[in-house]
Amino acid sequence: MNASPMNASDALLHRIEQDPSLAAALAWPGDFDIERRDPVEDVVLPTGISLHPIAGCGAGGTYFLCGDAADAADGRSGVEGGGGARPVLYADSEGQATLIGADLVEAVTLIVVLPFWRDLASGFTPEQAGAEVREDHPEFDAERDALLAALGLAPVSDEVAAERLMAVAARTSPEYLPRVPDDEHMPYDPLFGDGPEG
Repeated sequence: MNASPMNASDALLHRIEQDPSLAAALAWPGDFDIERRDPVEDVVLPTGISLHPIAGCGAGGTYFLCGDAADAADGRSGVEGGGGARPVLYADSEGQATLIGADLVEAVTLIVVLPFWRDLASGFTPEQAGAEVREDHPEFDAERDALLAALGLAPVSDEVAAERLMAVAARTSPEYLPRVPDDEHMPYDPLFGDGPEG
């Protein structure tokens, strides 16, 4: 039986897992740490699509790949317009969640280009959110470009990365809002306020 070929997201995750320097560069300033794969709590999606923790952040949030590779090949796990790709969901430790990429390639590009992407949920512009990083770390832009190249990812501007994030985040509710699998917990709230009451 032949194994199916890896798609771009699977290949990217494998590359990050196999190269400690890439993993370390994503852990700071992006706060995407593949050593932190234990979610604060077990969560499920209302659609029954499986969640696979792939990384965590220092604040207790978890990044999940949604669906299985077989689901993606059949077009069952992707967000609308995603062509069957496995979207990436971020769930924080405070009960909020959002899609951050139509696939892992888009999500990691966001994390590299806008490591402060969560600040956008508080109303900051990409320029405002990035100012502090660049002030504290003047080499940020050069290191970002080198990391994108090492990962084989196409460079994008802060604004384009933010636009992609907002577009995929708008597709989070209701299918990708996780909940704890018992009757006493409500679904997580949308991080970007795109829910029914947002």
